[in-house]
Amino acid sequence: MPSLFSPIALGPLTLPNRIALAPMTRARSSQPGNVPNALMAEYYAQRASAGLIVTEATQISAQGQGYSFTPGIHSAGQIAGWRLVTDAVHKAGGRIVLQLWHVGRMSHESFHSGGRPVAPSAVSPDAKVWVADPATGIGAMVDSPVPRALEIREIAKIVEDYRRAAANAIAAGFDGVELHGANGYLIDQFLRRSSNHRDDRYGGAAENRIRFLVEVAEAVAVEIGASRVGIRLSPYITQRNMEDDEIIPTILKTAKEIDRIGLAYIHLVEADWDDAPEIPEDFRRDLRTAYSGRIIVAGRYDREKAEAILAADLADIVAFGRSFIANPDLPRRLKEGLPLASFDAATLFGGSAEGYSTYPPLEEAA
Repeated sequence: MPSLFSPIALGPLTLPNRIALAPMTRARSSQPGNVPNALMAEYYAQRASAGLIVTEATQISAQGQGYSFTPGIHSAGQIAGWRLVTDAVHKAGGRIVLQLWHVGRMSHESFHSGGRPVAPSAVSPDAKVWVADPATGIGAMVDSPVPRALEIREIAKIVEDYRRAAANAIAAGFDGVELHGANGYLIDQFLRRSSNHRDDRYGGAAENRIRFLVEVAEAVAVEIGASRVGIRLSPYITQRNMEDDEIIPTILKTAKEIDRIGLAYIHLVEADWDDAPEIPEDFRRDLRTAYSGRIIVAGRYDREKAEAILAADLADIVAFGRSFIANPDLPRRLKEGLPLASFDAATLFGGSAEGYSTYPPLEEAA
């Protein structure tokens, strides 16, 4: 039986364990320009004992930004900044992929020179995003406006932005990329009838609603190789006005297309709040049938729960978020049954090294 500490192949990579660092927005990039920096390199290198690091979501273009201080991968400065991160992680013996992000309607006018964010359709997410004063770093959650619907010609441009961002990621030294197709962001907005009211080839039937995702995945796979590409999906998450009673069959159709393209993995987001819906086992088995690649799961896993889902062959890798924030040596602590530190929620977004790279490994904590 595989365990969390068994090695596994993932595309061209050999992971020494099946523990991943989940992608988590931390908003520590340098301003102006949303440039990754030495502090971020330190943070990720501290967690290089993970089998795989998936970075925080990273905007593929200026249009793709929805939160303050989140990094990009569309300028020369950003590429150079990310090179600091990948060099540090590789020097520490780790493997790291960049999560590519376009937020779509989950944004704010301040990121678009007063213009509206874009989306498949002009439907409000009824949600908030974090916007900070660039000078002080002090921010607040503010309402997202009603977006404007993308024109057909603009969709092709965004597909190209994804392709270019993937090329930039490889130039920055990443081992691969993960497409963010979850949590109510642009790719997810195309998938769901609640956010996609289009009547052209990108809307209506499920085959049309998955078209944007397929075009992005194909473009990125051609650019850097399908074995270097994964995708994150969130079939059972309904926040941000994303509820859709057809999403499960749509996701399974999507999985078959992802399998055809040959992407290395699907990263399945599970809701992580107390009364969140459980993902049914029959869906997990249907996903295994539809898709032959690796499956990563994330969502409030501990060692016992992680080992159980691996033993049931319903996942291949388990990603940890909050526990990896406060425990940079998490794989060792899990393997040896050592106590886990708690994270400080007040330091999650923005700020300094405090609550970011200041969590010590076990020896220093003792």
